Amino acid sequence: MLHGVLLIMLFACSAFYIAGFQWVKSLSLSPLIVGIILGMFYANTLRMHVPDTWVPGFKFCSKQVLRTGIVLYGFRLTIQDVLSVGLPAIVADSIIVCGTLLLGILVGKLLKIDSDTVLMTATGSSICGAAAVLGAEPVVKCEPHKTAVAVSTVVIFGTLSMFLYPILYRSGVLDFLPTTGVAIYVGSTLHEVAHVVGAGNAIDPDGALGIANNATIVKMIRVMMLAPVLLVMSFVLAKVRAKSGVESGKSKITIPWFAFGFLAVIILNSLIQGAVTNNAGAHEIYKSINSGIEYIDTFMLTMAMTALGADTSIDKFKQAGAKPFALAGILYIWLVFGGGTIAYLLS
Repeated sequence: MLHGVLLIMLFACSAFYIAGFQWVKSLSLSPLIVGIILGMFYANTLRMHVPDTWVPGFKFCSKQVLRTGIVLYGFRLTIQDVLSVGLPAIVADSIIVCGTLLLGILVGKLLKIDSDTVLMTATGSSICGAAAVLGAEPVVKCEPHKTAVAVSTVVIFGTLSMFLYPILYRSGVLDFLPTTGVAIYVGSTLHEVAHVVGAGNAIDPDGALGIANNATIVKMIRVMMLAPVLLVMSFVLAKVRAKSGVESGKSKITIPWFAFGFLAVIILNSLIQGAVTNNAGAHEIYKSINSGIEYIDTFMLTMAMTALGADTSIDKFKQAGAKPFALAGILYIWLVFGGGTIAYLLS
């Protein structure tokens, strides 16, 4: 198993190195996305030459390492950030998350897509992209290639938005929104945190309008919603699967303990940051510690993404077909147009 873990770590190191290239940075492709691409490349080239005894190491990275990474993700968030942007951002995020999930389930049924793929794709579009897909994977209990398909939709449409939103802003299409409305629009509808940061900085390069910072905070509020969504999803899935006669392993209620750990870490981080706010020295020390934890967390999530990619071949993508991407495209249209309307009404 250790050999498998070390191989995934090597790929994760490569993903960090590649993510540092300027052209990769310009696309706001995080190490997580680079990691799953490397994993998928490996799955379709060298995977057949690796001993089967290494496979448990891949599973360890896509399960235990993943859940630990989701818990540590809470160090990026504080309750203070939520309070700083106010109620409109919370309401907008709630509508977007619930609306996208419900629309995804409805459209998925119309397109006759399997429920696991629908849930993974809708979760990635509604909350926080690849991190949300990773968080939902232990609850949905789907095959790795379905996770990879969901992440692929996030990459495609999230990257498109990152370039589209600044164009819409500069061309005057978003003039009907005040600066706070633009921040809510960007933060509540873009897929990845990296996409929000990229689009926000392109719209507000010097930070004078406050759009970039506020959009990131709005996005982080969406990230906070991951834990309650996973908890509700776990109970609903267990009930539905039990009624439909799915095997006991899948119909059993899965309590996402890592989601509670995620919330606990947010509260801990909020308390510590509140305690050191008035102490410049302690604040700088904790800032450095927090930055180190975030780096380790990103590395762990990159390992998990790489491990999932390593179990995803082109044949499995072909098996999934074009329907998941059609679903993601419909959800994307809802985010662009529906998100703009919601931001206007709340700002």
